[in-house]
Amino acid sequence: MIDSSTPKNKPDPRVVFHRTELNSILGVYGHLMTAGAARDYAIAMLKERAVFSIYRRASEQPTWTVEKVPALARRQGAWAVRGSNGQVLKRGHDLTAVLRVFDRHKLRVVS
Repeated sequence: MIDSSTPKNKPDPRVVFHRTELNSILGVYGHLMTAGAARDYAIAMLKERAVFSIYRRASEQPTWTVEKVPALARRQGAWAVRGSNGQVLKRGHDLTAVLRVFDRHKLRVVS
């Protein structure tokens, strides 16, 4: 007999990227890779946010981060792109509109 008073072991709810969201982000990452502006990426799915970090080199801090914070969806927008210093480059409710910040930057490799 199973005791109904014991709590079930449910995993903590995490914020995740959906397949369509991840496809859009990976499309931008692919363009950054072909331009030579990115070489590596990392995905973190935390309790209150999901973060896609884009690195120029694997040993550095991320050059850009794409964040999904559902708690801000009704206020500032759930999506944000941050620069390497943590400054918000673009924030909004629509992922494709937020990812257009990468279109504005003419990405070139400077030696």
